[in-house]
Amino acid sequence: MIDAVTLFGTDQPSIEGQSFAVGPWSFTLENGAVRHIALRGHEAIHNIAFLVRDRDWGTLVPQLDNLDVAQTDTTLRITYDALFISADAKLAVQVSIDVGPESLVMSAIGETQGTFETNRAGFTVLHPIADVAGQPVRVKHSDGSSEDSAFPDLIEPWRPFVDIAALTNQVGDAELCCAFRGDTFEMEDQRQWGDASFKTYNRPLDMPWPYTIVDGARQAQSVELTWTPLAGKPVEDTAPAAIDATFPEMALVMDPQDALRLARQPSDIAFVNPQRLLCHLDAAIGDTAAQFRAFAAAQRACPDKVFDLELICLFDDDPATELSSLAAQMHAAGFMPDSVLVCPSVDRQSTPPGSDWPDCPPLADIHAAASLAFPDIRRGGGMVSFFPELNRKRPPLKHLDFVSHGLCPIVHAADDVSVMETLEAIPHITRSARAITGDKDYRIGPATIAMRQNPYGARTIPNPDHERICMAHDDPRHRAKFGAAYVIGLASALASSGLSVWTPAALYGPRGVIADQGEWPISAALKALAERAGEKVHSARVSDGLAEACIGTVTLKANLTAHTQQSLGAYAWSMADVSASEAT
Repeated sequence: MIDAVTLFGTDQPSIEGQSFAVGPWSFTLENGAVRHIALRGHEAIHNIAFLVRDRDWGTLVPQLDNLDVAQTDTTLRITYDALFISADAKLAVQVSIDVGPESLVMSAIGETQGTFETNRAGFTVLHPIADVAGQPVRVKHSDGSSEDSAFPDLIEPWRPFVDIAALTNQVGDAELCCAFRGDTFEMEDQRQWGDASFKTYNRPLDMPWPYTIVDGARQAQSVELTWTPLAGKPVEDTAPAAIDATFPEMALVMDPQDALRLARQPSDIAFVNPQRLLCHLDAAIGDTAAQFRAFAAAQRACPDKVFDLELICLFDDDPATELSSLAAQMHAAGFMPDSVLVCPSVDRQSTPPGSDWPDCPPLADIHAAASLAFPDIRRGGGMVSFFPELNRKRPPLKHLDFVSHGLCPIVHAADDVSVMETLEAIPHITRSARAITGDKDYRIGPATIAMRQNPYGARTIPNPDHERICMAHDDPRHRAKFGAAYVIGLASALASSGLSVWTPAALYGPRGVIADQGEWPISAALKALAERAGEKVHSARVSDGLAEACIGTVTLKANLTAHTQQSLGAYAWSMADVSASEAT
């Protein structure tokens, strides 16, 4: 048996769920959350959980106790206690789950001990995206009124629905009603962050946050699922469109310190052998001239690589003045990138619904100035953070040659299953991005398990004990078999989108490809994928815990689960040559 560190890079135990089935319902109870609720064999709800977020939107892990399960042939009752700790305060919650033939109800009663600071405390319900995106839904509001609408097809940048008392939609051959009580609920389209779900949560985002719950305060909430049979046919997935794409070139991202190390050790790039290097220059840390000199040194050491510049600018004053100064420093250093992506420093932080946009010159003015400062270089826009930021602040395409954004699968959940499930949302992201970018070149990256920079808080979350933590700066799975399987899955999810460049890792550091001795498992997977650049994509899919892509004359497969599938062990991957006739 393969040990946990080899699989996950950590000996922290994986979360083991307990499966239940009663009447028409089946689900898994996992760390206090009710996951993958199926109604008569069809997934109805992806997840119901009582969640608490800290001021940086980090998820507080509860201490669970007093689990009790009582089940008969037709009923099930589960109760447990959850204790959330924030600084010196506590939120103690009693949770119950009651299941019968006609309903599934999850309730919570909480009481604070001390003044408890939080951004959110209450039930979160995730509707799946398969068979749901673009489909009809009836929304009931707190005043008793209802509206007939639809779950968004393309990813919605803002809240699709607010003031939600209940949501009713078709699930297989049944109609499901999901009712909310105890607070004001609203929905966001979680596909933006890579989650395979639509999320309904309590406390509207246009209310102040963080906020405090006073000592001794009590709160009660519940989520109730009820259903009725339908005579119509189940909702069916549409057939996948034909693929007309070539596999993108690969880049690895590096900062100036990485560039100086590469200049001393240019052989570090040889094993993965990407086509490009993405150079991250941040004007906010100062001495931009020295940063340019570092990248120029790496370029001289690696003349066969294409260098791209990710340029983070202050824009405290006139954009033209800052950009012309930076261009002069770049030329003086002798650095000659193939492209430059310009992003305002303030746009690294998210602007949620209800928040004021930060001070920043208009993007049209910024990119017009960039076209004058860098007239002979391909110019890009978009976000160095993630798709939600791009979706909410869209770039002026007339000034741009390409558009880019990043990806991260541990924004909202960090367990193994949730990380792999984010791959299901990738085609939704790329299709929605294409609706924004049109025929412009489209780039994605960095796209790593761990988070490079946190748009939703003041910092990424430290992870000194190598655990599974949301928004962590360092995720140990990147350096284990899990990371290799994930990147094959990511490639399979992206392959049909027509990207020109993707950046699935850094060169050095916790999200890199260089180990102290030899290479990590992800390095071999990236090497195989780098070799596919420019080849035709014949087929690509991620489903049922497996990823598969036929590119050129090679088929790559990865097992995205901890159990053996199709002769692939836990988180194993394979590559096989096929004849040209078989590939077509």
